[in-house]
Amino acid sequence: MTELLDKVALRATVQQHLSAAENTLKMSSVDNEQIRAEIKSLLKAKNAVLVAHYYTDDAIQELAEETGGVIADSLEMARFGANHPADTLVVAGVKFMGETSKILSPEKTVLMPTLEATCSLDIGCPIEEFSAFCDQHPDRTVVVYANTSAAVKARADWVVTSSIALDVVEYLTEQGEKIIWAPDQHLGGYIQRETGADMILWDGACIVHEEFKAKGIVDLKAVYPDAAVLVHPESPESVVEIADVVGSTSQLLNASKSMTNDTFIVATDRGIFYKMKQASPEKRFVEAPTGGSGATCRSCAHCPWMALNSLEMLRDALRDGTGEIHVDEETRVKALIPLQRMLDFQVK
Repeated sequence: MTELLDKVALRATVQQHLSAAENTLKMSSVDNEQIRAEIKSLLKAKNAVLVAHYYTDDAIQELAEETGGVIADSLEMARFGANHPADTLVVAGVKFMGETSKILSPEKTVLMPTLEATCSLDIGCPIEEFSAFCDQHPDRTVVVYANTSAAVKARADWVVTSSIALDVVEYLTEQGEKIIWAPDQHLGGYIQRETGADMILWDGACIVHEEFKAKGIVDLKAVYPDAAVLVHPESPESVVEIADVVGSTSQLLNASKSMTNDTFIVATDRGIFYKMKQASPEKRFVEAPTGGSGATCRSCAHCPWMALNSLEMLRDALRDGTGEIHVDEETRVKALIPLQRMLDFQVK
Protein backbone atom coordinates (compact mmCIF):
# COMPACT_ATOMS: atom_id res chain seq x y z
CA MET A 1 0.00 0.00 0.00
CA THR A 2 2.86 2.40 0.83
CA GLU A 3 4.45 1.75 -2.56
CA LEU A 4 1.13 2.46 -4.29
CA LEU A 5 0.69 5.71 -2.39
CA ASP A 6 4.24 6.75 -3.26
CA LYS A 7 3.52 6.17 -6.95
CA VAL A 8 0.27 8.13 -6.74
CA ALA A 9 2.13 11.05 -5.15
CA LEU A 10 4.81 10.88 -7.83
CA ARG A 11 2.18 10.89 -10.59
CA ALA A 12 0.57 13.97 -9.05
CA THR A 13 3.92 15.75 -9.08
CA VAL A 14 4.47 14.75 -12.70
CA GLN A 15 1.06 16.07 -13.74
CA GLN A 16 1.74 19.40 -12.02
CA HIS A 17 5.00 19.72 -13.90
CA LEU A 18 3.38 18.66 -17.15
CA SER A 19 0.69 21.33 -16.82
CA ALA A 20 3.34 23.95 -16.12
CA ALA A 21 5.29 22.80 -19.16
CA GLU A 22 2.26 22.99 -21.44
CA ASN A 23 1.52 26.55 -20.30
CA THR A 24 5.14 27.61 -20.74
CA LEU A 25 5.42 26.19 -24.25
CA LYS A 26 2.32 27.97 -25.63
CA MET A 27 4.19 30.60 -27.63
CA SER A 28 3.70 31.73 -31.20
CA SER A 29 6.25 30.96 -33.90
CA VAL A 30 7.01 34.70 -34.09
CA ASP A 31 7.85 34.75 -30.38
CA ASN A 32 10.03 31.66 -30.86
CA GLU A 33 12.04 33.25 -33.66
CA GLN A 34 12.67 36.38 -31.62
CA ILE A 35 13.74 34.34 -28.60
CA ARG A 36 15.99 32.13 -30.75
CA ALA A 37 17.77 35.24 -32.00
CA GLU A 38 18.20 36.51 -28.45
CA ILE A 39 19.63 33.17 -27.33
CA LYS A 40 22.14 33.07 -30.17
CA SER A 41 23.32 36.58 -29.30
CA LEU A 42 23.58 35.74 -25.58
CA LEU A 43 25.53 32.54 -26.24
CA LYS A 44 28.17 34.55 -28.07
CA ALA A 45 28.24 37.36 -25.53
CA LYS A 46 28.58 34.99 -22.56
CA ASN A 47 31.06 32.61 -24.28
CA ALA A 48 28.49 29.90 -23.62
CA VAL A 49 27.59 26.63 -25.34
CA LEU A 50 24.29 24.75 -25.38
CA VAL A 51 24.42 21.10 -24.35
CA ALA A 52 21.09 19.39 -25.03
CA HIS A 53 19.78 15.91 -24.36
CA TYR A 54 18.07 13.82 -27.04
CA TYR A 55 14.82 14.00 -25.07
CA THR A 56 14.46 17.79 -25.13
CA ASP A 57 12.04 19.33 -27.60
CA ASP A 58 12.94 19.75 -31.27
CA ALA A 59 13.38 23.53 -31.07
CA ILE A 60 16.09 23.21 -28.41
CA GLN A 61 17.89 20.41 -30.24
CA GLU A 62 17.84 22.42 -33.45
CA LEU A 63 19.24 25.47 -31.65
CA ALA A 64 22.07 23.41 -30.13
CA GLU A 65 23.09 22.27 -33.61
CA GLU A 66 22.91 25.76 -35.10
CA THR A 67 25.08 27.32 -32.39
CA GLY A 68 27.92 24.80 -32.21
CA GLY A 69 26.58 22.93 -29.22
CA VAL A 70 25.73 19.27 -29.00
CA ILE A 71 22.75 16.91 -28.84
CA ALA A 72 23.72 13.74 -27.00
CA ASP A 73 23.00 11.17 -24.33
CA SER A 74 24.11 11.92 -20.79
CA LEU A 75 27.57 10.33 -21.23
CA GLU A 76 28.46 12.37 -24.31
CA MET A 77 26.90 15.50 -22.78
CA ALA A 78 29.34 15.07 -19.90
CA ARG A 79 32.32 14.54 -22.20
CA PHE A 80 31.42 17.47 -24.45
CA GLY A 81 30.93 19.93 -21.60
CA ALA A 82 34.15 18.93 -19.87
CA ASN A 83 36.21 19.32 -23.04
CA HIS A 84 34.61 22.47 -24.48
CA PRO A 85 36.46 25.78 -23.92
CA ALA A 86 33.29 27.77 -23.18
CA ASP A 87 33.11 29.65 -19.89
CA THR A 88 29.43 28.78 -19.47
CA LEU A 89 27.61 25.52 -20.11
CA VAL A 90 23.86 25.73 -20.68
CA VAL A 91 22.54 22.24 -20.00
CA ALA A 92 19.10 21.53 -21.42
CA GLY A 93 17.92 18.34 -19.81
CA VAL A 94 17.24 17.37 -16.22
CA LYS A 95 19.00 18.44 -13.04
CA PHE A 96 21.38 15.51 -12.60
CA MET A 97 22.88 16.36 -16.01
CA GLY A 98 23.63 19.90 -14.86
CA GLU A 99 25.15 18.59 -11.64
CA THR A 100 27.35 16.18 -13.60
CA SER A 101 28.62 19.07 -15.72
CA LYS A 102 29.43 21.10 -12.62
CA ILE A 103 31.24 18.18 -10.98
CA LEU A 104 33.43 17.76 -14.05
CA SER A 105 33.88 21.47 -14.74
CA PRO A 106 33.84 23.35 -11.41
CA GLU A 107 35.54 26.38 -12.95
CA LYS A 108 32.66 26.87 -15.41
CA THR A 109 29.28 28.42 -14.83
CA VAL A 110 26.60 25.81 -15.41
CA LEU A 111 23.09 27.05 -16.14
CA MET A 112 19.85 25.20 -16.78
CA PRO A 113 16.60 26.56 -18.24
CA THR A 114 14.90 25.41 -15.04
CA LEU A 115 15.99 23.68 -11.85
CA GLU A 116 12.52 22.13 -11.59
CA ALA A 117 13.41 19.60 -14.31
CA THR A 118 14.25 16.49 -12.34
CA CYS A 119 13.93 12.72 -12.84
CA SER A 120 11.84 10.01 -11.21
CA LEU A 121 14.98 7.88 -10.79
CA ASP A 122 16.73 10.69 -8.96
CA ILE A 123 13.68 11.42 -6.78
CA GLY A 124 13.27 7.71 -6.01
CA CYS A 125 16.82 7.33 -4.67
CA PRO A 126 17.25 9.76 -1.74
CA ILE A 127 20.77 9.84 -0.35
CA GLU A 128 19.88 9.03 3.26
CA GLU A 129 17.99 5.86 2.39
CA PHE A 130 20.46 4.82 -0.27
CA SER A 131 23.47 5.34 1.99
CA ALA A 132 21.86 3.22 4.71
CA PHE A 133 21.13 0.53 2.08
CA CYS A 134 24.78 0.52 1.01
CA ASP A 135 25.92 0.31 4.64
CA GLN A 136 23.97 -2.94 4.99
CA HIS A 137 26.11 -4.50 2.22
CA PRO A 138 29.66 -3.22 2.83
CA ASP A 139 31.22 -6.05 0.79
CA ARG A 140 29.60 -4.88 -2.46
CA THR A 141 30.80 -2.45 -5.11
CA VAL A 142 28.30 0.39 -5.52
CA VAL A 143 27.37 1.12 -9.14
CA VAL A 144 24.89 3.91 -9.77
CA TYR A 145 23.21 5.06 -12.93
CA ALA A 146 23.94 8.61 -14.10
CA ASN A 147 20.29 9.48 -13.32
CA THR A 148 21.08 10.22 -9.68
CA SER A 149 21.93 13.20 -7.51
CA ALA A 150 25.47 14.42 -6.90
CA ALA A 151 25.19 13.11 -3.33
CA VAL A 152 24.30 9.58 -4.50
CA LYS A 153 27.17 9.65 -6.99
CA ALA A 154 29.48 10.67 -4.15
CA ARG A 155 28.43 7.50 -2.28
CA ALA A 156 29.20 5.28 -5.29
CA ASP A 157 32.27 3.46 -6.55
CA TRP A 158 31.19 3.70 -10.20
CA VAL A 159 28.81 5.83 -12.22
CA VAL A 160 27.53 4.43 -15.52
CA THR A 161 25.18 5.38 -18.31
CA SER A 162 23.04 2.90 -20.23
CA SER A 163 25.57 2.96 -23.09
CA ILE A 164 28.38 1.45 -20.98
CA ALA A 165 26.56 -0.19 -18.05
CA LEU A 166 26.78 -3.72 -19.48
CA ASP A 167 30.49 -3.42 -20.15
CA VAL A 168 31.29 -1.98 -16.72
CA VAL A 169 29.30 -4.63 -14.86
CA GLU A 170 30.84 -7.38 -16.98
CA TYR A 171 34.30 -6.00 -16.16
CA LEU A 172 33.54 -5.85 -12.42
CA THR A 173 32.14 -9.39 -12.49
CA GLU A 174 35.33 -10.63 -14.10
CA GLN A 175 37.18 -9.02 -11.18
CA GLY A 176 35.04 -11.04 -8.76
CA GLU A 177 33.04 -8.05 -7.53
CA LYS A 178 29.53 -8.29 -6.11
CA ILE A 179 27.40 -5.28 -6.93
CA ILE A 180 24.80 -2.92 -5.52
CA TRP A 181 22.93 -1.39 -8.46
CA ALA A 182 20.80 1.76 -8.31
CA PRO A 183 18.36 3.13 -9.06
CA ASP A 184 16.60 1.67 -12.16
CA GLN A 185 15.42 -1.86 -11.42
CA HIS A 186 14.54 -2.61 -15.06
CA LEU A 187 17.95 -1.62 -16.41
CA GLY A 188 19.58 -3.43 -13.49
CA GLY A 189 17.56 -6.56 -14.18
CA TYR A 190 18.49 -6.46 -17.86
CA ILE A 191 22.19 -6.17 -17.00
CA GLN A 192 21.91 -8.96 -14.46
CA ARG A 193 20.30 -11.28 -17.01
CA GLU A 194 22.87 -10.43 -19.67
CA THR A 195 25.98 -10.73 -17.49
CA GLY A 196 25.00 -13.19 -14.75
CA ALA A 197 26.41 -10.69 -12.24
CA ASP A 198 25.74 -10.96 -8.51
CA MET A 199 23.63 -7.82 -8.11
CA ILE A 200 21.31 -6.36 -5.50
CA LEU A 201 18.89 -3.96 -7.17
CA TRP A 202 17.45 -0.73 -5.82
CA ASP A 203 13.69 -0.44 -6.45
CA GLY A 204 13.46 2.52 -8.83
CA ALA A 205 11.98 3.09 -12.28
CA CYS A 206 11.71 5.67 -15.05
CA ILE A 207 8.15 6.94 -15.39
CA VAL A 208 8.52 7.08 -19.17
CA HIS A 209 9.99 3.67 -19.92
CA GLU A 210 8.07 1.77 -17.25
CA GLU A 211 4.82 2.58 -19.06
CA PHE A 212 5.61 0.74 -22.30
CA LYS A 213 3.47 -2.36 -22.70
CA ALA A 214 4.51 -5.54 -24.53
CA LYS A 215 0.95 -6.22 -25.67
CA GLY A 216 0.63 -2.78 -27.17
CA ILE A 217 3.85 -3.24 -29.12
CA VAL A 218 2.78 -6.69 -30.34
CA ASP A 219 -0.53 -5.19 -31.49
CA LEU A 220 1.36 -2.42 -33.28
CA LYS A 221 3.58 -5.00 -34.97
CA ALA A 222 0.43 -6.43 -36.55
CA VAL A 223 -0.09 -3.05 -38.23
CA TYR A 224 3.61 -2.72 -39.19
CA PRO A 225 4.77 -6.34 -39.60
CA ASP A 226 8.14 -5.39 -41.09
CA ALA A 227 8.98 -2.86 -38.39
CA ALA A 228 11.99 -3.31 -36.13
CA VAL A 229 11.37 -2.77 -32.42
CA LEU A 230 13.91 -0.53 -30.68
CA VAL A 231 13.78 -0.63 -26.87
CA HIS A 232 15.61 1.22 -24.12
CA PRO A 233 16.63 -1.17 -21.30
CA GLU A 234 14.86 0.97 -18.69
CA SER A 235 11.70 -0.68 -20.04
CA PRO A 236 10.05 -3.69 -18.34
CA GLU A 237 11.45 -7.15 -19.07
CA SER A 238 8.40 -8.14 -21.13
CA VAL A 239 9.10 -5.23 -23.48
CA VAL A 240 12.84 -5.91 -23.67
CA GLU A 241 12.13 -9.54 -24.61
CA ILE A 242 10.32 -8.59 -27.82
CA ALA A 243 12.91 -6.05 -28.97
CA ASP A 244 15.03 -6.37 -32.08
CA VAL A 245 17.56 -3.98 -30.56
CA VAL A 246 18.03 -3.04 -26.89
CA GLY A 247 20.25 -0.08 -26.15
CA SER A 248 20.87 3.44 -24.91
CA THR A 249 19.50 6.46 -26.75
CA SER A 250 22.67 6.79 -28.84
CA GLN A 251 22.71 3.05 -29.55
CA LEU A 252 19.08 3.10 -30.67
CA LEU A 253 19.80 6.10 -32.87
CA ASN A 254 22.70 4.26 -34.49
CA ALA A 255 20.53 1.18 -35.01
CA SER A 256 17.88 3.26 -36.78
CA LYS A 257 20.57 4.50 -39.18
CA SER A 258 22.23 1.18 -39.91
CA MET A 259 19.27 -1.22 -40.09
CA THR A 260 17.57 -1.71 -43.45
CA ASN A 261 14.00 -1.67 -42.09
CA ASP A 262 11.90 1.21 -43.35
CA THR A 263 9.75 1.35 -40.19
CA PHE A 264 10.72 1.36 -36.51
CA ILE A 265 8.62 1.04 -33.37
CA VAL A 266 10.52 3.00 -30.76
CA ALA A 267 10.15 2.35 -27.03
CA THR A 268 11.91 5.34 -25.56
CA ASP A 269 11.17 9.04 -25.15
CA ARG A 270 9.82 10.45 -28.42
CA GLY A 271 12.31 13.31 -28.20
CA ILE A 272 14.75 10.97 -29.97
CA PHE A 273 12.62 11.18 -33.12
CA TYR A 274 14.19 14.54 -34.03
CA LYS A 275 17.62 12.98 -34.63
CA MET A 276 16.22 9.72 -36.03
CA LYS A 277 14.19 11.55 -38.67
CA GLN A 278 17.07 13.88 -39.42
CA ALA A 279 19.43 10.93 -40.01
CA SER A 280 16.90 8.82 -41.95
CA PRO A 281 14.18 11.05 -43.43
CA GLU A 282 12.95 8.26 -45.67
CA LYS A 283 12.12 5.98 -42.73
CA ARG A 284 8.99 5.86 -40.55
CA PHE A 285 9.28 6.08 -36.75
CA VAL A 286 6.31 5.01 -34.65
CA GLU A 287 5.93 5.77 -30.97
CA ALA A 288 5.53 2.60 -28.89
CA PRO A 289 2.17 2.73 -27.05
CA THR A 290 1.90 3.25 -23.32
CA GLY A 291 -1.86 2.86 -22.97
CA GLY A 292 -3.79 -0.30 -22.34
CA SER A 293 -4.40 -2.52 -19.35
CA GLY A 294 -2.26 -1.51 -16.41
CA ALA A 295 -1.15 1.87 -17.74
CA THR A 296 -1.29 4.71 -15.23
CA CYS A 297 -1.13 7.57 -17.71
CA ARG A 298 -2.59 8.37 -21.12
CA SER A 299 0.80 8.62 -22.81
CA CYS A 300 4.10 8.77 -21.01
CA ALA A 301 6.33 8.66 -24.08
CA HIS A 302 7.73 12.12 -23.34
CA CYS A 303 9.29 13.03 -20.00
CA PRO A 304 7.32 15.90 -18.43
CA TRP A 305 10.48 17.21 -16.79
CA MET A 306 12.34 17.29 -20.10
CA ALA A 307 9.35 19.20 -21.48
CA LEU A 308 9.95 21.94 -18.90
CA ASN A 309 12.98 23.05 -20.92
CA SER A 310 11.69 25.89 -23.10
CA LEU A 311 13.29 28.50 -25.34
CA GLU A 312 11.94 31.26 -23.10
CA MET A 313 13.47 29.74 -19.96
CA LEU A 314 16.73 29.09 -21.78
CA ARG A 315 16.87 32.76 -22.83
CA ASP A 316 16.12 33.91 -19.28
CA ALA A 317 18.83 31.68 -17.81
CA LEU A 318 21.45 33.18 -20.12
CA ARG A 319 20.23 36.74 -19.72
CA ASP A 320 19.60 36.73 -15.97
CA GLY A 321 21.87 33.97 -14.68
CA THR A 322 18.92 32.00 -13.33
CA GLY A 323 19.00 28.23 -12.99
CA GLU A 324 22.64 28.09 -11.92
CA ILE A 325 23.87 24.73 -10.68
CA HIS A 326 25.86 24.55 -7.44
CA VAL A 327 27.51 21.47 -5.93
CA ASP A 328 29.32 21.77 -2.62
CA GLU A 329 33.03 21.06 -2.92
CA GLU A 330 33.15 18.04 -0.60
CA THR A 331 30.38 16.30 -2.55
CA ARG A 332 31.91 17.33 -5.87
CA VAL A 333 35.32 15.87 -5.06
CA LYS A 334 33.81 12.56 -3.92
CA ALA A 335 31.44 12.32 -6.90
CA LEU A 336 34.25 13.11 -9.34
CA ILE A 337 35.98 9.80 -8.54
CA PRO A 338 33.27 7.43 -9.88
CA LEU A 339 32.43 9.86 -12.69
CA GLN A 340 36.04 9.93 -13.84
CA ARG A 341 36.09 6.13 -13.78
CA MET A 342 33.13 6.23 -16.14
CA LEU A 343 34.82 8.64 -18.51
CA ASP A 344 38.11 6.73 -18.46
CA PHE A 345 36.51 3.32 -18.97
CA GLN A 346 37.35 1.76 -22.30
CA VAL A 347 34.40 -0.11 -23.79
CA LYS A 348 35.43 -3.44 -25.31
